[in-house]
Amino acid sequence: METLGLLAHGFSTALTPENLFATFIGCLLGQFIGILPGIGPAAGIALLLPITFGVKATTALMMLSGIMYGAMYGGTLTSVLINVPGEAASVMTAVDGHQLAKQGRAGAALSVAAIGSFLAGIGAVLLLAFLCPILGDFALKFNAPEFFLLATLGLTMTASLGSGSAVKALLMAVFGIMVALVGTDPMVGTVRLTFGELELMDGIDFIPVAVGIFGIGEVLSSLEPSQADVIPIKTKLKDLWLTAKDWADCRMAILRGGVVGFLVGLMPGVGPVVASMLAYVIERRVSKHPERFGKGALDAVAAAESANNAAVHGAMVPMLALGIPGSAATAVLLAALVLLGIRPGPMLMTQQADLVWGLIASMLIGNIMLIFMNLPFAPAFAMVLRVPYDYLAPGILVVSLVGAFATTLSLFNVGITIFFGIIGYLMIKFNLPRAPIVLAIVLAPMMESALRQSLMLSSGSPMIFIQRPIAAVLLVLVFVSLSLPFFRRKTVEAKGDELDGTI
Repeated sequence: METLGLLAHGFSTALTPENLFATFIGCLLGQFIGILPGIGPAAGIALLLPITFGVKATTALMMLSGIMYGAMYGGTLTSVLINVPGEAASVMTAVDGHQLAKQGRAGAALSVAAIGSFLAGIGAVLLLAFLCPILGDFALKFNAPEFFLLATLGLTMTASLGSGSAVKALLMAVFGIMVALVGTDPMVGTVRLTFGELELMDGIDFIPVAVGIFGIGEVLSSLEPSQADVIPIKTKLKDLWLTAKDWADCRMAILRGGVVGFLVGLMPGVGPVVASMLAYVIERRVSKHPERFGKGALDAVAAAESANNAAVHGAMVPMLALGIPGSAATAVLLAALVLLGIRPGPMLMTQQADLVWGLIASMLIGNIMLIFMNLPFAPAFAMVLRVPYDYLAPGILVVSLVGAFATTLSLFNVGITIFFGIIGYLMIKFNLPRAPIVLAIVLAPMMESALRQSLMLSSGSPMIFIQRPIAAVLLVLVFVSLSLPFFRRKTVEAKGDELDGTI
């Protein structure tokens, strides 16, 4: 009952005219960011963060979070209509969604994606409302040792649970920590890793790094393949409605995808991309007609879209309750909290209750706004795709550099942005994960201060990480997360040997 009372209070905050307008603008911008290939929610939030300066923190966060989950809806349009995922989490939607479009069922695919995203998003927000207070009360028992190990666990889980090489992910996390350490030591005041450059004494700002790695890097990569020959498939409003059979085929897929997405979203560093892929695989295994997957299965689209939207909302749970970002987008959102003068972490639930519950209520309102934006106006959103990407890319680059300049009004930041844009492009070319860098830059200051405070409390003894029960459990989880890739590799090798033996 207390949670319902707090949620009702949150609605009183979210339903003010300025907050409603901010939520609407965030959802609308998220739609366009999801539509445009090469941006994504993390880069979109980073690009638009400067326009929130001077705005109330609650209003700013409502708009930025609207961009985050709105991009999930927008990425569906390009996936279905032109087989170009506007956002990485929409890759699995493109597999079957575009096949449905070729069969003349683009409207049904867009409709089930919007409805699945809406239902999964609403369910995930309600779970978020009930889980956050529980985790928040538990997190009040945390002190410096627990904070250090919690931040460490966030980085190691990024490597062990994410897709790709765990070694590469850990190396990228180490690189992110190195970037975060540039500047002045917060406890001693000595200068480190500046190489005599006065501009670096204040450290490297998060925004240029995020805009460069995610925004500019993606744009440079997207310009390589020519998209001049891509012709959008037209869809009409009358084709957007689902039949009773379509709904019967997809309702359980939406439920399963939503549950999988929310659970995956709770894991730091995994994110909606893994959630949509996992939901797709699970749905194919339980489907009565797995042969349709890859050839135009409506339930495949429903599962993937439900999962990626639920994962976005699920990632907010560790961010709000523990101060640990669950994805790259929530890492940027966490940085926005800091820039807006709010200290993230367990005390956020009690010290900033209006902000947290207003934000949760705004997510429910935002999902309702998005369902009305997507069903009637999907054809209108698709018209954006008629603009050749070769013309859109320069505009995106200009906005990126202006956003980086606006953070400190320094051309040095523009140079930093371009530098990390080149690094982001090279990381894409060499298949290096970028999320660990973002997470490391956000978490490194907390890790450093918590580690040094812990050692000061214990007079330099590392036993403090074992003597405290919660810290000991977190330490075990860190070692487990580091060992998971090894066991996963051994399992794959064992299955491969078993398969070779049967041939």
